[in-house]
Amino acid sequence: MYHYEYERPALATDCVIFGFDGAELKLLLLQREKAPFRDTWALPGGFVYMHETTEAAAKRILLEKAGIRNVFIEQLYTFSEIDRDPRERIVSVAYFALVSTTQFRLIAGRDTIQAGWHPISALPQLGFDHRNIVSLAVDRLRGKVRYQPVGFELLDEKFTLSQLQALYEAILQNPVDKRNFRKKLLGMGLLKQLDEKEQNVPRKAAFYYSFDKKAYKELTKKGFHFEL
Repeated sequence: MYHYEYERPALATDCVIFGFDGAELKLLLLQREKAPFRDTWALPGGFVYMHETTEAAAKRILLEKAGIRNVFIEQLYTFSEIDRDPRERIVSVAYFALVSTTQFRLIAGRDTIQAGWHPISALPQLGFDHRNIVSLAVDRLRGKVRYQPVGFELLDEKFTLSQLQALYEAILQNPVDKRNFRKKLLGMGLLKQLDEKEQNVPRKAAFYYSFDKKAYKELTKKGFHFEL
């Protein structure tokens, strides 16, 4: 095996997993079992093995440490600040994903005391440079939801228009005009009204809708651009 005469940084990956519980935008965090930052909350992360890509490593880590599998992840940014990890020189390739909080049953896996969803508006102290990673991911998400229908990945397969509006308000941190919001989304032809209403609610029951992925694909082929 060839040996270099100079030191090289280690390669790691960190995952920013956003979830929505119907009211708040949340973040998946793990409480660390080992030093550094033992007992502190942090993003799911770990080192990349020699035989895998950074994306494969991210998916493996999510499964091993939190029990999350089969989730689409997108590369966010590479963090290479010199002092970002007290152990050694480590470069991290960060990924992010959008999921419904009801989609997975979280487990505390390898090197993890507990796993849980935390509101973006009230995050605990985070280890390493994970606060910076989260900040960049939130900015990316707020930009994407205006020009891509990524927000639907945070919802269950069926949802009400009120739940959809609450999602966008949680992400954008601003109220949206109810009438204009619904008119614009319904006018895009991307929502299918289902023959099902809410049950046991103390008000007029609302119809459920679903996102029509097939219609979205067909529209994009014709030059359609999603924009809110």
